[in-house]
Amino acid sequence: MTYQEATDFLFSALPMYQRVGKKALKIDLNNILRLCESLGNPQEQFKTVHVAGTNGKGSSSHMLASVLQEAGYKTGLYTSPHLKSFTERIRIDGSAISETGVVDFVENHKQVIKDIQPSFFEMTVAMAFEHFAKEQVDIAVIEVGLGGRLDSTNIITPEVSLITNIGLDHTDILGDTLAEIAYEKAGIIKAGIPVAIGTWQEETVPVFEKLAKERNTNLYHADRPGEGAENLTLDLKGDYQLKNLPGVLKAIELLQNLGWSISAEQLKSGLNSVVKNTGLKGRWQVLNLQPITICDTGHNIDGVKVLIEQMKTLTYEHLYLVLGFVDDKLVEEILALFPKKAHYIFCQSKVPRAMPLDTLRTHAENLGIEGDYIADVNEAVAVARTTATENDMVFIGGSTFVVAELNDL
Repeated sequence: MTYQEATDFLFSALPMYQRVGKKALKIDLNNILRLCESLGNPQEQFKTVHVAGTNGKGSSSHMLASVLQEAGYKTGLYTSPHLKSFTERIRIDGSAISETGVVDFVENHKQVIKDIQPSFFEMTVAMAFEHFAKEQVDIAVIEVGLGGRLDSTNIITPEVSLITNIGLDHTDILGDTLAEIAYEKAGIIKAGIPVAIGTWQEETVPVFEKLAKERNTNLYHADRPGEGAENLTLDLKGDYQLKNLPGVLKAIELLQNLGWSISAEQLKSGLNSVVKNTGLKGRWQVLNLQPITICDTGHNIDGVKVLIEQMKTLTYEHLYLVLGFVDDKLVEEILALFPKKAHYIFCQSKVPRAMPLDTLRTHAENLGIEGDYIADVNEAVAVARTTATENDMVFIGGSTFVVAELNDL
């Protein structure tokens, strides 16, 4: 079996939430438990940190992994979705699982996968757990896929858990209020396992505190950077990363309290080398300087708000926005956040969940936004770059999948 055949099997035989949406989800943990049991429960063979939240959980996971790598620990990192290659989801010390490793997993477990019929995400989680166990990592940072309570990653017993923040995203699945969504995210809280809460939010704190009390564990609010944080620098350039920093620092502190050896210098070095150590892409990533061209995967109301605030800090003559969305987002609410005085070019990524251009046009016209409509992401970007002068700015985003399709990412 070739790598292409292996990934074709995975993508075609198993539903993938990122591509098809809600119908890919399972409503319990039975499948992932059965699948991991057939693999010898690899999730029990290494230590973990569990990270949930609406925004920032991916960046926070990469920061934690980078710090642990700098501290000398063999560190696994599981994140989703991927941007360019499926292998990006599963890394050890920054190196992605090999294509051969993916093929071996499919070949060795193809019959079990067919028998259990797990979702695409359940399969990737099991693959990650087996890879980390096989390679004998010291610790792995595991990012929740969606929610927390019923997420396939929620069969681990971590050293520390981190919940970054709560926002209105995936409301069709997780609930319509911050409290309802917080309840789902708080599903990763486990008995006796310390939990860091990255952002203080009045609506969500009672939910976290109630569940922590019920599960007899300690909750640590990290709404302010710790001592010495002013001496830390991040190689991640998005201003919003500073909002992720308190939660990451608190999680590191909790690990230190448990005996993990992480020095101040290793912490500093890890936070300043996230991209180099982990390969993180698509977070306020500068693609070109003239015109300044930036992409970001931020795709919900809270995420877009902070992106627009950072745009305001830059100097440019004209703003070009290349935007595409998925069908289950509050698109009019998100579009209304962008500046009216901009050149809009709307596009459509090549995934089934992508919002069709006709639908996007209706939303834009409802807000009085005029723009061009070019389905292909890279064609849309090329038009923006050709039209813009060297003193202008081009921003590309609205959806992770728009960023993923960029040729020069």
